Amino acid sequence: MGRKFSYGMAINEALHQMMGADERVFILGEDVAKMGGDFGITKGIWEKWPNRIKDTALSESAILGLSCGAAVCGLKPVPEIMFADFLGVCFDQLTNNAAKLNFMYQGKAHCGITVRAVQGGGIRCAYHHSACVESWFMNTPGLVVVCPTTPYEAKGMLISAIKSDNPVLFLEHKTLYNVKGEVPQEMYEIPLYEAEVEREGSDITIVATQIMLDKAHKAADIMAKEGVSVEIIDPRTIYPYDKDTIQKSVAKTGRIILAQEGPKCGGWGAELSAMISEDVFEYLCAPIKRVTSLDSPVPYAPVLEDYVLPQLDDLVKTCRELMEY
Repeated sequence: MGRKFSYGMAINEALHQMMGADERVFILGEDVAKMGGDFGITKGIWEKWPNRIKDTALSESAILGLSCGAAVCGLKPVPEIMFADFLGVCFDQLTNNAAKLNFMYQGKAHCGITVRAVQGGGIRCAYHHSACVESWFMNTPGLVVVCPTTPYEAKGMLISAIKSDNPVLFLEHKTLYNVKGEVPQEMYEIPLYEAEVEREGSDITIVATQIMLDKAHKAADIMAKEGVSVEIIDPRTIYPYDKDTIQKSVAKTGRIILAQEGPKCGGWGAELSAMISEDVFEYLCAPIKRVTSLDSPVPYAPVLEDYVLPQLDDLVKTCRELMEY
């Protein structure tokens, strides 16, 4: 591939390429046009397509309501919700309208919207701008929830999401925007429902997304020096998730850690834990472990934020505990 692009630039390029490829695609949200969005992800689009990128009022419910209506009429809206914490404001439009429309009208109408939203802690944004919200939406049949980690994933999965006729919640992690990786210049798609085995191993499986994936790799390096082989899986899509890849890994290693940034109670790690217990329990040789944040909002004070969020040491400690079985 050769080209090094940041996570944010990869998303920007995907948006540019889809705007150029499909005149039905348009973008809307708070300050997304001339300003280019709060994180600069939509920069340069207004200059090329001023009639297809629109600043909106500060009203998440209006942004998503407009998007649902436009999608049913055949357009491909890509609304941006500046911070995922405020998806609660448009929860009805996303879960009660967008997620259900494809099941209605005998397939004659579709709601192919791609909702971009920024989530996660780590940059001292305090209580109302630091949540990881993917688990809020796992109980919503019809909605696809995507959490890309690398620049390569971000571009390929965003293109796939926009092309899809399903509503997709595309959750970007704010601490990843400047992380660089190889990204092809041409348009390409990454399947939305396939996990990626990032690292082969034989002793422990770690399933991790976004900033926890980097911690998982660092933990695997530490454990390798202790003679422990760690397999790492990036689920990419949180719902519907790739059961087969996870089950095959558990059958091989017999030990699993589910590493999520969000709170433990009711998180996606709990759903995967239940699935593993129901479907591949006989392969386990140790308890299923979850490494998560505390069940607390994310504080502003740096020392408190670091205390609440899961850290590398938590993963390493849990790996060592599992190897005692």
